[in-house]
Amino acid sequence: MSTASIQSVRPTRRIGAWTLQSIIAAAFLAAGLAKLAGVPFMVDLFAQIGLGQWFRAVTGVVEVTGAVALLIPGLASIGALWLGGTMIGAVATHLFILHTSPVPAIVLGLLNAVVVYLRRDELVALLQRVKG
Repeated sequence: MSTASIQSVRPTRRIGAWTLQSIIAAAFLAAGLAKLAGVPFMVDLFAQIGLGQWFRAVTGVVEVTGAVALLIPGLASIGALWLGGTMIGAVATHLFILHTSPVPAIVLGLLNAVVVYLRRDELVALLQRVKG
């Protein structure tokens, strides 16, 4: 299987995957850039988390990197896994540190899981190439 195997599936699956990836990428790009720009809400939020503002910057870089990966053919599955893992941390942070609703992070995590599922052939091909 090639990393472009989603190209050989039904056009609706391909179009659906790209549409979903674009929406998720836009959300993470906006959130990541807000963190990197030091938007006051983000500065306050990360002050509440208590790990320091360096963590805000790292989180912003992680989100922007994942958003870009979602839009690069061949890297979308890795980007979705990357961002899905980030959302696991976000859910835990909302529940145990901030004591706020984790619903947005859960929804974004589930949407990333859908992308991983839609791009599963791509992910398998990438893992096979890494293994050699």
